[in-house]
Amino acid sequence: MITNGFDYVAILLFMAAVLVTLSTHAQGGLQKFFKYVPAVVLCYLIAMLLCTLKVWDIEETKPAYSALKNNLTYAMIFAMLLRCDIRKVLKLGPKMIIGFFSATVTIIIGFITAFLIMKGVIGSDAWMGLGALCGSWIGGSGNMVAVQAALNISEADMGYALVIDSIDYSLWVMFLLWAIQLAPKFNKWTRADTSKLDEVSSKLEEEAKSNTNKITFQSLILLIGSAFLASAIASNVGGKLYYATGFSDKATWTVLFITAVSLIAAITPLGRVPGSAEVSNLLLYTVIALLASRASLLELGDAPAWILTGFIILAIHAVLMGLICKVLKLDLFTAGVASLANIGGTASAPVLAGSYSGSLVPVGILMALMGYVVGTPMAVLCANILRALA
Repeated sequence: MITNGFDYVAILLFMAAVLVTLSTHAQGGLQKFFKYVPAVVLCYLIAMLLCTLKVWDIEETKPAYSALKNNLTYAMIFAMLLRCDIRKVLKLGPKMIIGFFSATVTIIIGFITAFLIMKGVIGSDAWMGLGALCGSWIGGSGNMVAVQAALNISEADMGYALVIDSIDYSLWVMFLLWAIQLAPKFNKWTRADTSKLDEVSSKLEEEAKSNTNKITFQSLILLIGSAFLASAIASNVGGKLYYATGFSDKATWTVLFITAVSLIAAITPLGRVPGSAEVSNLLLYTVIALLASRASLLELGDAPAWILTGFIILAIHAVLMGLICKVLKLDLFTAGVASLANIGGTASAPVLAGSYSGSLVPVGILMALMGYVVGTPMAVLCANILRALA
């Protein structure tokens, strides 16, 4: 049994590295496996398995976990949001921004309704796991981890959130890809005009082609150093804001503060330094592994009920989005990519956008980046609503 904190962290990092390497170079059946079971989910499940088998001593390794988890989470938020230049997001145009926020609101309504329906089965404390999942389904895995840090959600509930995030999300992606063939009929039904969309996508594509910056050692160490410093400052300021206001708690204030700082940094030259996606992913996998290392697979006994809850959320979201598209005359591309920009983030929204047309990929990327911005605060709001209803 591992009792040394450094050994414990080293094992987790190496496990994450192996999974990412396998998923990157996978071929044939293994490639299909990683398509439906992402490396980040496997990272969580395998770390949970190792915890279940007592590979490390929970108490002896607790100091290393406590010192790293939240601080790395704040650094991850900073690196993640550096790509979110609000000025670029505004270029999407009003209809696509309305479509995105319509998806966000309908997802939150889905969470509230599903919780009211299922809380007798999954338990009133399920607001914590659903709150974390809401972070992922409005932004991405990074937002889910940020919500966990802000609300001190248990590792077991995070396990449920990741199970739903993997299974329900995968089926939702497949459904949206299948629905592409229905676009002409759907657009005729909603009487949508796509001329503005075509104009915006061509401008964004030209702008994307002009960005030829390459990732270097200098850019990576600048981003890592900046992220760590921002994390340290935010942690101290978050505590002061909490003591000054007496409202909420230190972690929530810290997450909100570093989100604001990150959005400001994104419009400075630091936001144009290449490599922020790679740095944020490195930190994300590290934090995910740390979280899972404190949970046991034996705590996932109610997974089927949670999976059903996820499908209820998606069904409510789909019905409400259809009604909004009819009223606002939105096309299926805008609705589908807005939905996946929330639920899937940068991993899948550009894929769906590209399935409509290669020129629309930048639209998918920008909409997904919007999710990074609003995912954490909106999910914290949703979680607090669920807690009030528990």
